[in-house]
Parts: sequence; structure tokens; C-alpha cells
Amino acid sequence: MGNDNAPRLDPALEAGNRRRLAGYAAKHFGWSVDGKVATVTLNRPERKNPLTFDSYAELRDLFGQLRYATDVQAVVVTGEGGNFCSGGDVHEIIGPLVRLSAPELLMFTRMTGDLVKAMRACPQPIVAAVDGVCAGAGAIVAMSSDLRLGTARSKTAFLFNRVGLAGCDMGACAILPRIIGQGRASELLYTGRSMSGEEGERWGFFNRLCEPDAVLAEARKLAADVAAGPTFANGITKTMLHQEWAMTLEQAIEAEAQAQAICMLTEDFKRAYHAFVAKQKPVFEGN
Repeated sequence: MGNDNAPRLDPALEAGNRRRLAGYAAKHFGWSVDGKVATVTLNRPERKNPLTFDSYAELRDLFGQLRYATDVQAVVVTGEGGNFCSGGDVHEIIGPLVRLSAPELLMFTRMTGDLVKAMRACPQPIVAAVDGVCAGAGAIVAMSSDLRLGTARSKTAFLFNRVGLAGCDMGACAILPRIIGQGRASELLYTGRSMSGEEGERWGFFNRLCEPDAVLAEARKLAADVAAGPTFANGITKTMLHQEWAMTLEQAIEAEAQAQAICMLTEDFKRAYHAFVAKQKPVFEGN
């Protein structure tokens, strides 16, 4: 029940702020779109799907573009071959890093942090389908997703201190305690030990556990269910979940009042009302 009398968007404004990503050709990982759900597949299974300088940069840029996507309403991130991601490639990242100067190292660490920023800033909910090894930067990618499905054999490790680095990498000290609590996050970041799938579910890192051969399908189903909802409002929810970290309760309540008032102007809000009156299930269109 759209508004046929709504003003048309100026073509120049639309060209600069709306784009389709179904036809995007990824160079350093897999990318596919089925309906409203896109899937990012880390696809170097022979090395347990490590990240490289190239894949970091492309992932950062792609998640940045998702802010303007009109055809993708949820994203699944997964890995090939029974593992999620083993982190930064030892030979293609760790080795070169030990030879870089401080300005170049800061360029790298800012790039990796910008990936997390882009994941948190894109309005699409992100579902991580985690099986097997999920370590280092891979654990960060899972952590930075909105929802996480794991398996009993998932092994998630924030192992930065195992390579002589601080646990405060790519937002881990800010985000992980908010998911599993300060004490549990401290343990993982100080020791670098693996968190098992059962432990991750018990601690709230994983929303639930699935069988290994079903985790990707379950993640896609969850993403599709979310994408079938009021996607503009979902984007507002994601924004508020992120922004309210730095707000007082009074500021958060006022921000939510303004955000909800905006959502009440959407056609999806009207669709939900008319469907309720007609005793039907609403069909949301994201506007």
C-alpha cells in the first residue's frame, strides 16, 4: 500500500546515494545476493580463510557501499571449508608488518579499524555464520556482526596477545565486553584462549548453535527473516544500538523518541496498521 503521490527523488540525488550491489564483482572473497540477502564468503579454505591487505581493504569499501544499497537488506558473513576465518595471514600480513615503520603500521591498523566502523555503520543487520576456526581478525569480524550463529566445534579466539600485541584491537575492548561482559572479555583478551561453541552460546556471544552442515542455511534464513521486516526501521534500530553506547539514559530516551517519530512517518508503519485492522500479516517494503 505505497504512496503513489509521493514526490519523485531527484535523479542526481538518487545517483549519488542509491545503488544496486547484486552485480558487484568481488575480487578477494565471494559475494552473492539471493533476494534481499547478500552473502560474503571468505574463500581461502586451504589456509582457513585468512584476511590479506587486499581483502581487508575490499571488505572495508564494500561495507561502506552497503550504506547506499537499495537491493540488499541483510548480510551474511561466512567462510569456506568448515572454518570461518583464521585472522590476518601470517605470510601476507604479519611478515610484512614487522618490516614497516610507525606511519605505515598506523595506516594498517586504521584500515582494519575502518572495516569494523563500516560494518557498524551500514544499516543492514549482519549475521555471522561461524564454524570451526574463528581467530584474531576473524573473531573481530564475528564480534562486529549484529547476530552470530555458531556450531559446537566453533573455536573463537582473540589471540592478539599470543603474538605480542594488546587485546585492544579493532574495537575489541569496546564491543566484546558489551556482548559477553567485562570479566569474560578480559579473560579472553588477556589469555588469547579459544572460546568453545558451547561456551560462546552460554556467554551470549552466539545467539544459538547449529549443526555444522546447517549453520550457513540457518544464518541465511535468519537474515531473510530480518530482511522481510521494516528495513528502514531496522536500520534505525542498528544505528541507535550503536550510538547509545555514548549517551546518558536521558539522551538515549530523547534520541529514541526522535528516531521513533521518524519511523512513524514511514509507509511500513501504515502498512502494519492496515494489515492489523484487516487481520493480515503486513508485507513491508522498506519505506
